Amino acid sequence: LTATAQPKYHEGLGPLVAGFLYAPYGDLEATTKLIDDETCAILVEPIQGEGGYVLPPKGWLTALRELCDKYGILLVADEVQCGIGRTGKMWACEHEGIEPDILVTSKGLGSGMPIGAIVARESISTWENGSHGSTFGGNPVCCAAAIATLDIVERELVGNARARGAHLSNGLKALTAKHGCIGEVRGLGLMQGIEFVADRTSREPAGDLVHRLERMAFSKGLLVLAAGKNALRLAPPLVVDDADVDIALEILEQCLSELD
Repeated sequence: LTATAQPKYHEGLGPLVAGFLYAPYGDLEATTKLIDDETCAILVEPIQGEGGYVLPPKGWLTALRELCDKYGILLVADEVQCGIGRTGKMWACEHEGIEPDILVTSKGLGSGMPIGAIVARESISTWENGSHGSTFGGNPVCCAAAIATLDIVERELVGNARARGAHLSNGLKALTAKHGCIGEVRGLGLMQGIEFVADRTSREPAGDLVHRLERMAFSKGLLVLAAGKNALRLAPPLVVDDADVDIALEILEQCLSELD
């Protein structure tokens, strides 16, 4: 809870854990300035989720890896949203060829069953078996669901996310050419975000347009979700086919045309 930089998740809760410092996403200089003798780790989403489906600048994750190696601190990748095949690779950090010291995963891991996992290098995994537990930890049904999910994602759905994601991205970019309220389409695989702006030059957010589109799309049978200040995120199931993508694009076109 403390780690998230989203204030809405802090409201009404506390006290939060001390020691978390935040740097702007993609800003290596700002991140470097925060490192001191007490810094133990850098926690980062390889692709931002709640922040607006934002891709990092090219080379930034590699630079973070090098920064952690230089100062002897851990690199922790939060792949709760962007992992398990979502971006067209099993893990989003693979797009830049980096290996974190710790990787956190959940959500898609159990195909709807509640389960999460922390994966760490053997060199830092010092807990003995059974040294930590929880009331619902190790649920055998959820673990079985996770094993089955990993099997089908690795065999089939990573490739499907890559192919259907390209289809979706191309369709969203075609909508950009028709509708001036779209400032940018960004994403990888089946993790696509649409940024809406009042003006493409100023990049000012387009008021409540995102939330109006969210409600309108829902009324037409398409589930989308707002993210960040002015983005709409599309994260369809990894089993979608081309027909599903075409229907989603058609509904979005209808909504945008009605709002123009």
